Amino acid sequence: MLDWLKNINKDYPEFWKDYLTKFESRPNRFVVLSTETSGLNPDKDVILSLGAFAVIDDSIVIKESFETVLLQYKYLQDNGLSNEFIIESKMMKMPEPDALEAFVNFIGNSILVGHHINFDVEMLNAALERLDCGRLKNEALDVDVMYRKLTDINDKQFSLDDLCEIYKIPKSDRNSSSEDAYRIGLLFLKLKSRLGIK
Repeated sequence: MLDWLKNINKDYPEFWKDYLTKFESRPNRFVVLSTETSGLNPDKDVILSLGAFAVIDDSIVIKESFETVLLQYKYLQDNGLSNEFIIESKMMKMPEPDALEAFVNFIGNSILVGHHINFDVEMLNAALERLDCGRLKNEALDVDVMYRKLTDINDKQFSLDDLCEIYKIPKSDRNSSSEDAYRIGLLFLKLKSRLGIK
């Protein structure tokens, strides 16, 4: 509850100091993101891959994208998990510190969008804490919450596949964080227009 106390007079890495200055102006874009993780516990598990796209003026901007596999060999080895995903992936590969720095630079002050985004943000915050950074300051929107608000359904959560099926967004054979981020982006554009979000 008093997490902010441990950050007083803290000497942050330069990239984090730069990130914090970006919140002096209003965000002019959204960033849809998805993570693949080793599990569901931010205290014990790690991010294996990150995929993200910018959304500007009601369009997914493909040239403003971020995609990487985080090299987590030690974590995988310590937990008896396979490196096969890392070895066989054709995505860019980076050590966790480099990937997080690049991702923070990519998102800037953008509004983050995801499916069950709180989990993604918690995983990112846990990884940033390992780098002696603070927590992400970005606003965040969740496509599941947006859909439930639109339909006035409060007693059920919807999977990404459920939402894509409802909005007739095809499922790809390629299973990756970037593919999920793109599908989240398509969902977000549909929900954004229906909810009147600018």
